[in-house]
Amino acid sequence: MENISSAIQTLTESANTLFILMGAIMVLAMHAGFAFLEVGTVRHRNQVNALVKIMSDFGFSALAYFFIGYWVAYDTTFFSSAETLSANNGYELVKFFFLMTFAAAIPAIISGGVAERAKFTPMLIAAAAIVAFVYPFFEGLIWNGNFGFQDWLEATFGAAFHDFAGSVVVHAVGGWIALAAVLILGVRKGRYRGDRLIAFAPSNIPFLALGAWILTIGWFGFNVMSAQTLDGISGLVAVNTLMAMVGGIVASLVVGKNDPGFLHNGPLAGLVAVCAGSDLMHPIGALFTGGVAGALFVWLFTLTQNRFKIDDVLGVWPLHGVCGMWGGLAAGIFGLEALGGLGGVSFMSQLIGTIAGVVIAFVGGWIVYTAVDKTAGIRMTEEDEYSGADLAIHKIASTSED
Repeated sequence: MENISSAIQTLTESANTLFILMGAIMVLAMHAGFAFLEVGTVRHRNQVNALVKIMSDFGFSALAYFFIGYWVAYDTTFFSSAETLSANNGYELVKFFFLMTFAAAIPAIISGGVAERAKFTPMLIAAAAIVAFVYPFFEGLIWNGNFGFQDWLEATFGAAFHDFAGSVVVHAVGGWIALAAVLILGVRKGRYRGDRLIAFAPSNIPFLALGAWILTIGWFGFNVMSAQTLDGISGLVAVNTLMAMVGGIVASLVVGKNDPGFLHNGPLAGLVAVCAGSDLMHPIGALFTGGVAGALFVWLFTLTQNRFKIDDVLGVWPLHGVCGMWGGLAAGIFGLEALGGLGGVSFMSQLIGTIAGVVIAFVGGWIVYTAVDKTAGIRMTEEDEYSGADLAIHKIASTSED
């Protein structure tokens, strides 16, 4: 009997390790989506830079999170023997891998906002600092209960802040850090002539669409596998993810008046918004959440570019920052039993937790990017910006002249 119990335990540990490993691989694949979404949106002379940034940011983020960020968030380090680390089929190692792909999404989000005029090395250093300190501080606050913040919310409002897969922890934080970086960098040369916006057309709609599709597919690993163990897997999360995506598609198509850029970002807006409450909502609530996010993205992207003159190239602040905020609040609305959800949430906790994420992200991002700007400078020279980051930084164009 003891042998049978041991075998079952080993099988369970192996299955859980494989489950979260597949999730990590799916989220890792999403970084190709970030890359191609940016490649398709920026002008031709900045395509190589987009690809190099996403890959480089991932490498430096992995190092920063391995040595510092994971310790900040979970008080866990890897300075022990391989035998110790590989206990339980190495589940804890693979869990780190999974969470590291989330952390690395922060610089990938920022990259889209600061495209076409940011220096390479200083921004890489800033990204590593963000992943080492700013992001894991809030991650640990929410997902590890650090500093008693969640306990206080639960004691005061009856429930802790709920963010199942990172609408606020990952996306809103990434979007608001990106906004700080965008504001410090300033607008691209020639983007505005007086009060008139000068259109910089996307360089490659097929690449933009490919990036959106890769992200959309990977998102099911992002959300469903946030359960982290097989016994926690939920078909409700999968269907809510699907319905939010559909809501974002339909809303962005209608509000965006068939614009392909809006259409392919619409499902991403819906997916960002549903992360927090995907394990709680009724599918109709998820559909509504995604629909609001899709429309919100189109409206805010247009408003920020035209009226506020915020040169956020891919619209990462409205897409991740604002739709992520909406997702945090939506979990406190559509997660309620009265609206068909599973309950166990408090709107006030969702509101306070969301505001905390925004403040920590924006202030932390402002401090990091200001410090790097003062010491190394983060803006390309006007000549390099005109030539394009591909030639100015990487000495090669995306296509041959032949």
